[in-house]
Amino acid sequence: MTSQQWTDMIVGDRMAVDQEFTQRVADSQFSRQEWGLIMTAVEFDIEHPADDERAKLVADTSKVRQVMPEMQNIRSQMNAMAGKSSEKESRGVFSSIKEALGLGGGDGGIDEERLAAAERLAQEYADELQTRLEANNRWSRVRRAVQE
Repeated sequence: MTSQQWTDMIVGDRMAVDQEFTQRVADSQFSRQEWGLIMTAVEFDIEHPADDERAKLVADTSKVRQVMPEMQNIRSQMNAMAGKSSEKESRGVFSSIKEALGLGGGDGGIDEERLAAAERLAQEYADELQTRLEANNRWSRVRRAVQE
């Protein structure tokens, strides 16, 4: 079964976990908009689907790094709308312009701590989703679908 097919099987469960996870996101350092962007970059995979004991739903966060610059844009826009500005943000914008012109270096200004926090939160989400699938007796069916 393709990745798309087994993930289609859990759409309803994801919607329920999205609702349940709202407070966890609110308690995090990420806005709802940032979390939405993070989740567009996250894909789910099941490690060891044939093994009852070791099977685990994991968040593949390898693409989250790519959305981090846009997350900074969201944060800057939100701060601007709230009338907040700081010297650090101004340097961030200047650095972004320099990097866009090829004059900057490094990792594109990615905040590694925020990246790690996004990756942790995405895995927490995956853990909640797996717990829900197990509680609703759907986990073994989903694991079998991955193996097909």
